Amino acid sequence: MEELVFKHSIPIQLRFNDTDSLGHVNNSVYFSFYDLGKTSYFSAIKGEMMTPERVDVVVAHAEVDFLKPVFLDSNVAVQTTVSHIGNKSFTLIQRIIDLDNNDIKCVCKTVMVGFDYKNNITIPISDEWRHMIEQFEGRKY
Repeated sequence: MEELVFKHSIPIQLRFNDTDSLGHVNNSVYFSFYDLGKTSYFSAIKGEMMTPERVDVVVAHAEVDFLKPVFLDSNVAVQTTVSHIGNKSFTLIQRIIDLDNNDIKCVCKTVMVGFDYKNNITIPISDEWRHMIEQFEGRKY
C-alpha cells in the first residue's frame, strides 16, 4: 500500500469539557474533531462551504483506532485525505496528529456514499466530486 499524503490539515482547539475523569480527551469527542476536518476538507476541495441543499454524500461507515491519548494541553490537528474512490463511495482517512512531535494519536477511516436526499437513495459519486478530489490531492483514483 502506498504511503498516504495528507494535504489537508486543520488545528483543533481543545476545551476542558473535551476531557474525561482521566484527564485525556474522551473517545466520543474525536468524532466531532473528524467532522470538523471533513467539513473543512470538503470546503477546501469545493472552494465553498457545503450547504444543506447541496449535500450529496453521507457517512455510511466509520471506524477508529485510538493509538495514544490526547491531553488538554496537546497541540493537535486533524489531517484528511481520500484513499479510494469507487462507483458509489469514497474513503476518507483522517488522523489526529500532535503538531509538536508528529505523533499520530488516532486514525479514522470513513466511507462516504453518494446520496440523493430527495429520492432517499444511494447514487454514484459524481464526476464533479471525483474531479475536485483528484485536483486537490494531485492524483488519479
